[in-house]
Amino acid sequence: MRKTVRVLLCMVWLMLCAALPAFGAESAPHVTAETTMAQLRANPAIQGSGYYTYCREMTPLMVERWKNKTLHDYFGDTDRESGIAALNLIIDNYNKGVKVTYQVYTPEEIEHNSSLGCVQLFYYPAETPNAKTAIVVPGNALTATSEMGEGGSTAYELHNRGYAVFVLRYRTFLDLGNNAPLEDLARAVQLVTSLDEELSIHTQGYVLVGYSSGGQLVGVFANKERGYGYYGAAKPGALLLAYPVVNFSEVKIAYQALMDTGNYGWHYYCSSVADLVTDDYPPVFFWYGKDDKVLPWMINQVQGPALQAALEAHKVPYVMKVFESAPHSIGVGYTTDAEGWLTDAVAFWEQQTAA
Repeated sequence: MRKTVRVLLCMVWLMLCAALPAFGAESAPHVTAETTMAQLRANPAIQGSGYYTYCREMTPLMVERWKNKTLHDYFGDTDRESGIAALNLIIDNYNKGVKVTYQVYTPEEIEHNSSLGCVQLFYYPAETPNAKTAIVVPGNALTATSEMGEGGSTAYELHNRGYAVFVLRYRTFLDLGNNAPLEDLARAVQLVTSLDEELSIHTQGYVLVGYSSGGQLVGVFANKERGYGYYGAAKPGALLLAYPVVNFSEVKIAYQALMDTGNYGWHYYCSSVADLVTDDYPPVFFWYGKDDKVLPWMINQVQGPALQAALEAHKVPYVMKVFESAPHSIGVGYTTDAEGWLTDAVAFWEQQTAA
């Protein structure tokens, strides 16, 4: 009996030792609004996790310009609090040994096509098992992206509501030809839905959260013929779209000339999301602000109003909100009229996917 007890105690001790950090190792520290970008990128957890932090820097000169700027400067008023909290969540998860970054493509595929290496999913696990799952698709402008702003702040807010969240980094600018971002999203969905058991997440009825041009990408993917069905991926349970680009209008010409020169097949960015709405389209929650300066530049009537008309015509469940003061690129929208939109959007998703 005593021998058995000693063996059990030894086993418990070994398990406790295995759970402790290696001797001399320290947990990576949290960041604050006063942390500089250089300090953030030197943080062992940010480095070790593979988390992407060069969202605003389109050139080496901009990297130099931003390195001594603080996180207070890097984020806007509308997403600063949640964005910094998301970074600390990444740090906490890394310190716990949680895998943060998932490569969407295989090493063999990346070796064959190096542009695939940037396609990643950043994982924010839920606190409890079998949580419902969200995939966030941020917007972009040329090589400027928003994995930290729109992506991180949304992930943190959804995490606080009990969800498992993935933020997608996809190919942009000169790498977006031949429908690359659409393929990236499809492969990301396939990867996430394959991780159900491994991560103890619930992906049936998953939601796609799309911002700006990411909203257009999500909208195309939600069409069975051009999107999820074509790629053999699972259909989303709902779409939550913030200031989505519905139609790129004249921008299509520039995209075609720069990214798909000589390729005259179908391109996702040439499609209006409104034209892709069908009777079996997923339910949609979307919003935009009256003071948005980006969408009117691409002809306002073919944006939100056109999407609303298409959803009405096909009797697709939807909620549309138009705020007086909610500019473009504000993410979760703190300090604007859109503040709290994510709460309403999540309630819509839950209602539409209730068993």
